[in-house]
Amino acid sequence: MTIRHHTIEIQGLPVFYREAGDPSKPALVLLHGFPTSSAMFRDLLRDLADDFHLIAPDHIGFGRSAMPRLDEFDYGFERLTEITLALLDELRLDRFALYIHDYGAPIGLRIASRRPERVTAIVSQSGNAYTEGFTPFWDVLFAHAKDRAANEPAVRRLLEPAATEWQYTHGVPADRLDRVSPDAWTLDQAYLDRPGNQEIQLQLFWDYQFNLDAYPAFQEYFRTHRPPLLAVWGRNDEIFGPDGARAFARDLPDAEIHLLDAGHFALDTHGPEIASLVRDFLTREAAASA
Repeated sequence: MTIRHHTIEIQGLPVFYREAGDPSKPALVLLHGFPTSSAMFRDLLRDLADDFHLIAPDHIGFGRSAMPRLDEFDYGFERLTEITLALLDELRLDRFALYIHDYGAPIGLRIASRRPERVTAIVSQSGNAYTEGFTPFWDVLFAHAKDRAANEPAVRRLLEPAATEWQYTHGVPADRLDRVSPDAWTLDQAYLDRPGNQEIQLQLFWDYQFNLDAYPAFQEYFRTHRPPLLAVWGRNDEIFGPDGARAFARDLPDAEIHLLDAGHFALDTHGPEIASLVRDFLTREAAASA
C-alpha cells in the first residue's frame, strides 16, 4: 500500500505526517516516542492500510516537523498535545483510535481524557500510564527533574549513539536481533545530532515529571469511559517495564494485554504479530460499536 507524506502548517509551525489507507475507513492515529519519529510506523502503516485510515505525525522537535529554538517554543507535553490536537482538528478527524508509544502516551492520553467522545479505542505499545511502569532507567531522569545542573552530564549520555542503539537492542532475543534494522537508530541519532536538538530533548526530559501529575486523570478516564484497550508490550522492556502493561487491568478489567518477547521497540522485532493483534482488536471493537 502507498504511504503518503505531507507537511501542514499548524499554529505557524510545519508539522509532518505520514498517511496511509482510505479516509473512509476507521481512523487510527499513531503517536511515536523518544528518540524516534513517525518513521517507526512505516511497516505498520503498510500492514494496516487495507483496513484503516492511518495518520502518523512527527512531534515538534522530532523527525521532519518544525524544530524551533527553545526561546521560540514552549517545549513540554502540554504544548505537544495542543499541536497534535490542532492537527487532528485540521484534518477533520472527529473519531479515531490511538496507538501510543513512549512519549506518545502522555500526549495521546491527554487527548483521550479531555476529548473522550472522539477516541474509539487505545493501543499501547510501551505507552505508560502508571507508576508501576517505571524502571531503574528513570532514576537519573527523576534526579534530573529535581536538580537539572547536577544531573545534566549523566542525562546527556542518553542522547549519545550508544544509548540510542541500546534502546532498540536491549531485551531483544538473540534469534530476533537480526530483525532490528540499524537504519532505525542511525536515523534517530541523525535527528538528535542536529544543532540545538539535544537542548530540546533535555527540556522534554525535565518536563516529563509533570506527566505523572496527569496519571490520576488518565486513570479516572479509564474507569469512567472504559475505552477498549490493547496493550502490546515488550516483557523485556527496561524503559517501561511490563508491570506498566499489567496495571491497565486495574482500571480496565477487559483490557487485552499481550507481553511479547521483545524490548522497548517491539514493532521492530514483532511487527507482523503486532499488526495482526491490532487489526483483530480494532475490527472487533468496530463491529461491537456498530
